[in-house]
Amino acid sequence: MTIRTASFATDATLALPRLGGDAAPAAVLERLRTDGVVIVENALSPEVVAQVNSEIEPWFERAYAGEGQFFGRSTKRFSGLFAKAPSAATLALQPLVLSVMESVLKGEGETPHCDAIELNLTQAIGIGPGEPPQFLHRDEELWPYHHPFEIMANAMWTLDAFTAENGATRLIPGSHRWPRDRQPQPGEALPAIAPAGSVILWLGGTLHGGGANGTDVIRRGIVMSYRLGWLAPSEKLLLSTPPEVARALPQRLQQLIGYQLHRPNLGWVEGRDPIEWLRGDVKELASAGDNLTEQHQLLLADLAKAPERYLGYLT
Repeated sequence: MTIRTASFATDATLALPRLGGDAAPAAVLERLRTDGVVIVENALSPEVVAQVNSEIEPWFERAYAGEGQFFGRSTKRFSGLFAKAPSAATLALQPLVLSVMESVLKGEGETPHCDAIELNLTQAIGIGPGEPPQFLHRDEELWPYHHPFEIMANAMWTLDAFTAENGATRLIPGSHRWPRDRQPQPGEALPAIAPAGSVILWLGGTLHGGGANGTDVIRRGIVMSYRLGWLAPSEKLLLSTPPEVARALPQRLQQLIGYQLHRPNLGWVEGRDPIEWLRGDVKELASAGDNLTEQHQLLLADLAKAPERYLGYLT
């Protein structure tokens, strides 16, 4: 991951794009693609925020601060949220956010960038008093290769109000479109000021970093990032969410943490969709399925008509 330093002074007249919780997915998607970041206020009800906070608070009390400058020596972090705070599932499956993540990562057109998306990370973050600003960085640099499309995106849920004083995440709108050797300048990183219950969405190519906490209280949030299903995740969710916990989750969330096939042949158990293993339908042995993509199915249909055209194509 390339670390970039920058002055965190900001122009008070500038602000990140924001929409209300009743915004249409298309409107949120447009802002995200254009600016690389968008704040959606009131994305969670006060009741959901209170429930998540009640479940997560004991873990914040027990959590450790980081050991280095990047993760923050006064910042507490912990993952495996579905096992620690059951209501975190509501965040991962929030319809507006999940719809936007599906669209921005799969892309548009006849050839999607992936067959399925998955969760990349679930992490609670509490920036403590006195924490300095985090280095600016791009999360997509976890996978060091050139890609002309989005490969991951983040959703930061605000459990507390995010302010410029208490460590609100700072982001540079439009930086996802910069040449990668373009360095940030003073005033370009803007704080994601938002009330509790909001969600801050940003692309993997958007420069961002935690803000400095100049108050005497912790600033808490939950980040959930999503990625293309064929990329390795940051968090081993299949371990941090034990099978006995996963079996009680909604099926869509089971898929998002990795209990799904990425067609044709990624992530299977005995040639079968791993969600069948989770349900107990697959034991030590099973008949392997073809798990073909639509493209492969079309090729096989053509093969039946003119086998000489595709001789050896699928081997």
